[in-house]
Amino acid sequence: MRRQSEQIRMMSDREVLIHLYVTQLLLIVVSAIAGFFLFDISTFQKIWQFDATTVLTYGGGSAVIVLAIDFLTMRYLPEHWYDDGGINEKIFENRSIPHIFFLCLLIAFSEELLFRGVIQTHFGLFVASIIFALLHVRYLEKLFLFAMVVLLSFFLGYVYQWTNSLWVTIFAHFLIDFILAVHIRLDYVRNMKQKDGGDRV
Repeated sequence: MRRQSEQIRMMSDREVLIHLYVTQLLLIVVSAIAGFFLFDISTFQKIWQFDATTVLTYGGGSAVIVLAIDFLTMRYLPEHWYDDGGINEKIFENRSIPHIFFLCLLIAFSEELLFRGVIQTHFGLFVASIIFALLHVRYLEKLFLFAMVVLLSFFLGYVYQWTNSLWVTIFAHFLIDFILAVHIRLDYVRNMKQKDGGDRV
């Protein structure tokens, strides 16, 4: 993890951002190509059915559960257990809140489209969840973080299976990422204020 942290620190802010956008757009392209061959129109329409009450209840409720666990672990467990090598800090700490909002929406949409919408719909919960976890390669050296990602993936997979709505998991994924990213941003701003005596925002 130290080597990965050093690599991340060596990347410029622009390089990190470009890498993130390219990765997410690639997921969307892969989803579109795979979906073209795997979906018929009725199946495709079915996963995009939208019901606001279901999205808010199950998506929002799922996010609250995950966030509660995340914040409890950050409060009571040693920091090195959930340290990802500074990757999330590098991505989010210098972003404006609107930019964080857009990034988290893009990440949630692209990842849920591929892993839940395409892979889970056609190959099942187990396959989708394992691939989702393995592709978060930065967590492989951290047993606790990797276990959390695996559990999160299965949890979102079960929510998708239960509701049969991709909007639910997109909303849940977005809320989780957005709130944690804003937390990173606010921590960064607070630390800068303390460091500079309140002169820098």
